[in-house]
Amino acid sequence: MIQDMSLDELTAQYFDVFKELGNIGAGNATTALASLLQTKVDMKVPQVTLAEFRNLGEMIGGDDQVMVGIYLGVEGDITGSMMFLTKKETGKVLVNKLMMQEPDGEDFNEMELSAMKEVGNIICGSYLNSLSTLTNMKIYPTIPDIAIDMATAILSVPAIQFGIMGDKILLIQTQFTDDVELDGFFILIPDLDSYQKILMSLGLS
Repeated sequence: MIQDMSLDELTAQYFDVFKELGNIGAGNATTALASLLQTKVDMKVPQVTLAEFRNLGEMIGGDDQVMVGIYLGVEGDITGSMMFLTKKETGKVLVNKLMMQEPDGEDFNEMELSAMKEVGNIICGSYLNSLSTLTNMKIYPTIPDIAIDMATAILSVPAIQFGIMGDKILLIQTQFTDDVELDGFFILIPDLDSYQKILMSLGLS
């Protein structure tokens, strides 16, 4: 029974299922990104990892790596949260492409922050839409929050939630390429009851 299982056991047992969800979501995110940027975007095969939370900062480039993080709540038939993380430099490239402007330094102005938030919102929405379609459940993202800080600081936002649920999470790394290579990291954090609902909807529990 789900009540007798830890998150670690649950994600390990059904890792292949969530890996497939990650692949489909990444494909849809690529399509959405290409439409948003109005350019051809290719995607390398996503790397889906069952990661130790304490190693997460190192896995996304180092604890001191400055990242752009977009954090959304997940509501509807399942609940939880989701994060999209990318290096600050990558975020700048995405924003410059979206706004059709030349590089203008490392910092983000208010308009660029808003544009970056929209990029993250659309990409995360692609994942949630994929999950919604596969499970036939209604799943909605909340309004996104954005932060630009070192990885450790950004990851402290959902750290309490990770700690309550278990010490392993599902990390999806996707590399998008057009004329440059762009790394993005996705973390989906359903609560335990939502894991059960997802698996039941797929006939796996």
